[in-house]
Amino acid sequence: MKIGVMGAGALGGFFGGRLAADGHEVWMIARGAHLAAMKAQGLRILSPKGDAVLPNVLATDDPAEVGPCDVILFMVKNGDVETAAAAIRPMIGPDTLIVTCQNGISAWERLGAIVGPGHVVPGVARTPGEIAEPGVIRHTAMLDRLIFGEVDGNPSDRCRRLAEAMAASGTTPIVSDNIMHELWSKFVGQSALASMTTLTRMDIGPLRENPVSARLFYDATAEAYHVGRAAVPDLPESVIAENWDFVEKLPYDMHASMLDDLNRGKPLEHEYLSGDVVRLGEKFGVPTPIHSVLYAALKPMADRLAAGSA
Repeated sequence: MKIGVMGAGALGGFFGGRLAADGHEVWMIARGAHLAAMKAQGLRILSPKGDAVLPNVLATDDPAEVGPCDVILFMVKNGDVETAAAAIRPMIGPDTLIVTCQNGISAWERLGAIVGPGHVVPGVARTPGEIAEPGVIRHTAMLDRLIFGEVDGNPSDRCRRLAEAMAASGTTPIVSDNIMHELWSKFVGQSALASMTTLTRMDIGPLRENPVSARLFYDATAEAYHVGRAAVPDLPESVIAENWDFVEKLPYDMHASMLDDLNRGKPLEHEYLSGDVVRLGEKFGVPTPIHSVLYAALKPMADRLAAGSA
């Protein structure tokens, strides 16, 4: 298949790199030092599942250079969704499948409003990783799941083909028959994890072992769940316990990527995490006192970072 990776950072570089190593024509769309490094020396993946070196990776900052693709892995930051959606138009053919993979629950709809909803399949990544240095992706755990599926829950050949290709490349695709449940399940936990680790500038371990902060973390997760239950009435109540079980198993020094963004002076995604919890709570009449405080406390630093990057 011909695959474009819009946003070839930690996630896009990992999945795209694995597919390229398996023989697919994969184009990495990136920018800055990361792009320059890939052009000069290729892409390197460091992973407990096995390292990979791609000396001749296809990389560009111009989607028009790529042309129409069978699949686009759309892995930009939430704040770049609209700009990136307009940029990938030259990569979209009549049957192009676009898999979104952003934190939060709104990106797939925002993308579909620009490129056409029929192209878009929502996705959820459960894959920890980072750009260790330009041109080097560090995958930090055995977990490498990409969950995706049609919005209506029906099976499709396009999802099956992508899943088969990803599985053959050594990663773990899961085609979901209820992707809305998957999106909300991650969002319920991620909104609390991102806000709390970023606001406290601490890893999950100390927050989890302190009974006061652990209780706040759990209650923030439950609060987001109740908003989700208003938006998706059949969202299982087990989502709360499953998220907390996931949190308890995370490495002690794990934190949300939003904390990395804060430490690096990059824009934050708080609007699409606690911010969306608050706004959707208002929409559905669900109180969100915890996320309202988390969002309000993050906003001044987020606004300052946004102003600095403008």
